[in-house]
Amino acid sequence: MTAAPVARLVDAELAFGDRVLWSGLNLDVAPGEFIAVLGANGSGKTSLLRMLLGQIQPTAGTVEVTGRIGYVPQQHADDADPLAVRGRDIVGFGVDGGAWGIGWFGRNRRRQLVDAALTEVDATAFADRPFGLLSGGEQQRLRIAQALTRDPQLMLCDEPLASLDPGSQRRVLSLLDQRRQQADTAVVLVTHEINPVLPYVDRVLYLVDGRFAVGTPDEVLTTEVLSDLYGAQIDVVRVDDRIVVLGTEEARHCEQRPVHG
Repeated sequence: MTAAPVARLVDAELAFGDRVLWSGLNLDVAPGEFIAVLGANGSGKTSLLRMLLGQIQPTAGTVEVTGRIGYVPQQHADDADPLAVRGRDIVGFGVDGGAWGIGWFGRNRRRQLVDAALTEVDATAFADRPFGLLSGGEQQRLRIAQALTRDPQLMLCDEPLASLDPGSQRRVLSLLDQRRQQADTAVVLVTHEINPVLPYVDRVLYLVDGRFAVGTPDEVLTTEVLSDLYGAQIDVVRVDDRIVVLGTEEARHCEQRPVHG
């Protein structure tokens, strides 16, 4: 018997005023599935995650999430005071949620959950250092640990690879892949860079100007499909195990950007 999806969108539409980001979106997210969300800036990638989080509602259709959610937000340079907040404090916020103080779990249980999440992402060694002084890769591991404190069945990750060096990108992806293999947790990951995630991805959701395509990377990342989505000639070239997209500037999601550790 096929397992029930952890999230389902049926004929979902998202519009802001007269602008329709996408409509008629049907998507089942299966347990343990890894879906990469690609598309031009402003195409509604982050809004899709916000809809799955219940922060915004579809303007048409339905969205249903049946499992616990872990959320890894975009990172920003001013996320935390570099001296006031430790790494384990960031992880502890995942246990507390919106509650003040130590939440409903009690001090001992809270520490157990934080320590278990830190161990799962191999971040114990730097957990007591100021969060703002950690490298980008270390900060992302702690954000993943924060999400894991909720024992999620669905992980929503918004640009978790941005500004990371290739080694840190691989480490973050390996942690997410490890979680889905061990706990059957589904992963929906927004990214501008498809090549780092290719070894892990089951399906791609590509959003462009109110249109979309869903399928395996081999089905979606083709010259024919992307040219149709963008309404312009987009050439997709495969070089060894990499994909290079040639065309409009917005379509070049596979080119490497400046990164730091």
